Amino acid sequence: MFFHQSKLQYEVRCEKPNPIFAKMLQQAIGGVEGEIRVAMQYFFQAMGARGNPKYRDMLMITATEELSHIEFLGHAVALNLETAPAHMKDEAAKDPVVAAVLGGMNPRHLLSSGLSAMPVNANGVPFDMSHVYATGNLAADMLANATAEAGGRVLASRLYELTDDPGMKDMLSFLIARDTMHQQQWLAVIEEL
Repeated sequence: MFFHQSKLQYEVRCEKPNPIFAKMLQQAIGGVEGEIRVAMQYFFQAMGARGNPKYRDMLMITATEELSHIEFLGHAVALNLETAPAHMKDEAAKDPVVAAVLGGMNPRHLLSSGLSAMPVNANGVPFDMSHVYATGNLAADMLANATAEAGGRVLASRLYELTDDPGMKDMLSFLIARDTMHQQQWLAVIEEL
């Protein structure tokens, strides 16, 4: 069962909207290193978890937290799109092929989602669950989880270096810290097992 609260886990700020950065943030939502992946991975692992129920609970609680990360990252994408200066949107729309190749705004942010986030990666490819690992072997799953969190932390660190917006940097710092905590959590389960 889920409980939704209207307050975001992390309150997102965006001082310098940037539709190109919004496109890059999509990787943290729907990319192989993204939050949809770990949320679904932990959910499916929890459904197959046997033995001590504390591990199933830990997986479900963490999966739920990952959903909140999707929520505030989606908010960050929207903030970078909605309030971006018109000239940035116009420049991205001049030559969509060149803009797409050179890292321009994702035209689907305008055409398909009304300037909001989508369950896609930075290239606009829909999330497809192909990198969700749930083996039924708790130790193997914990190792996959530690690796997934390490990949998420690397992505958040790279995104951090690609922005000069203080609000985005602060949000990404929060994600880096949570990824580190989750990785340590999964490694502690391995040690305990």
